Amino acid sequence: MSSRSSPGADVDVISVREIESGYVSGSGSEPNLPDIYFTKPHLAFLNRQLQFLEPQEILRWCITSLPGLYQTTAFGLTGLVTLDMLSKMKIPRPQLVDLVFLDTLHHFPETLALVDRIRSHYPLVSLHIYKPDGVDTADEFARKHGQNLWETNDELYDWVAKVEPAQRAYRELQVAAVLTGRRRSQGGKRGDLDVIEVDEAGLIKVNPLANWSFSQVQNYIKQNDVPYNELLDRGYKSIGDWHSTQPTNAGEDERAGRWKGQPKTECGIHNPRSKFAQYLQEQEAKKQEEVLRRALDGLEVSS
Repeated sequence: MSSRSSPGADVDVISVREIESGYVSGSGSEPNLPDIYFTKPHLAFLNRQLQFLEPQEILRWCITSLPGLYQTTAFGLTGLVTLDMLSKMKIPRPQLVDLVFLDTLHHFPETLALVDRIRSHYPLVSLHIYKPDGVDTADEFARKHGQNLWETNDELYDWVAKVEPAQRAYRELQVAAVLTGRRRSQGGKRGDLDVIEVDEAGLIKVNPLANWSFSQVQNYIKQNDVPYNELLDRGYKSIGDWHSTQPTNAGEDERAGRWKGQPKTECGIHNPRSKFAQYLQEQEAKKQEEVLRRALDGLEVSS
């Protein structure tokens, strides 16, 4: 609705009221809304409250509180539980949480087969698949980056196969917050996981099943007939790329089969900025400094 205040000038009534009142509504000023931001005290308060809620209650809070919300998943058990819980909430279509899957081109065939089953089982869910930049197959990946890059330069592999595609997905989809499948019972760096976190880039990460054990997740899958990766019936508990995933032994941590025999426990997506990412950032800074220096030199010559 608009009103003409003087000849040739259209004034939005909602905007005028907002200016006069000192308040801004989401409907009237959406393009001008700031990015989601939590202060440290606010984040601590939210975590104190959310840790006592059931996963479904956390998910409902996310849907009503976080714009730009997506679920990142490699279709592990926890992510599948989250997906199934969301599907049972009868969420209106505009608020459905889309999935982001990073196809590293090195997943197990069983994982890729599960993707097709998930699409069939949850037809209302939109799935966005992102691959390493400029390649569509493992052979193309090897020709571009060399054979067994995960052995020759594992940080570069993490960057090109996972971190860069994730950043591209977040940028293109305008992702502000993501649901993850991380839990404290998975061990390692995840042992002191909060329900809600904010990474160094400002991305909000919510871990709705942070308090659940592996057995709770497994029981939910069975009781609700959720499709799952067939490798879980062969001794695998946490499944990533075929070259860095093995079955776990009795008594081992859930993620003990990932990068077995290495100190590594995360792929880079959930780590602080990797050395390779830092290197890229430094190179970009140097490039900008060089552009600025040349511009200043040009000014001195012209003067």
